[in-house]
Amino acid sequence: MPRTICPRIQRTSLHAMLRAALRACWRSSLPLAAALAWAGPAAATAAHADLARGEEIVQAKCFICHGVEGESSSPAFPRLAGQNGAYMLRQLQDYKSGRRKSSTMQPMVEDLSEADFRALGAYFASRSTHGHEVLDPELAQVGQYIYKHGNPDAGVAACAACHGANAHGTESLPRLAGQHAQYTVNQLRQFNKRERTNDNAVMHGIASKLTELETKAVAAYLSGLK
Repeated sequence: MPRTICPRIQRTSLHAMLRAALRACWRSSLPLAAALAWAGPAAATAAHADLARGEEIVQAKCFICHGVEGESSSPAFPRLAGQNGAYMLRQLQDYKSGRRKSSTMQPMVEDLSEADFRALGAYFASRSTHGHEVLDPELAQVGQYIYKHGNPDAGVAACAACHGANAHGTESLPRLAGQHAQYTVNQLRQFNKRERTNDNAVMHGIASKLTELETKAVAAYLSGLK
């Protein structure tokens, strides 16, 4: 008799292969198409469906603030191009549950499903990143030192220890490279004031030890990375 596969198990396997393909893409900088070819035809089919659904949601909800390609023009909204899909999935879950507060984002995600969140994560992770001009190169040099070495005298750990030498992050930590400087400053201030509590508590301690100058310097440096 031909072997049958439970549809639920099949869907689970496809999502596992898709996640493996995206991990290969994020970790090795492989083009998404190459990573999907590595994962196999079934994963490629599932991925293309996710990307199509992700683009559909972006066109309906996200593009005004974040841009169709994830390159928002306003520092009030983060650039999402190249952001790690698993990290974005968790943030969207937290917006929907209320763990991360935002009067703008919560209404936008309330009618979206877990599958929609995964599709958005996959879509923005696949978007190309771009280099951006650093407005204050001298300040960015200070930020580069803090990012790579921290400030031992103040008890500030090197940002690169968690977010990576190139600030590309991990599946659980955000990509910071190329982010609007003012957006990064705003997030660090929220961590310092405990207004943002859905992420790693380590950030509360680090943000509280950064001076205003150091905060702006790190943000300036990150804004120029790709």
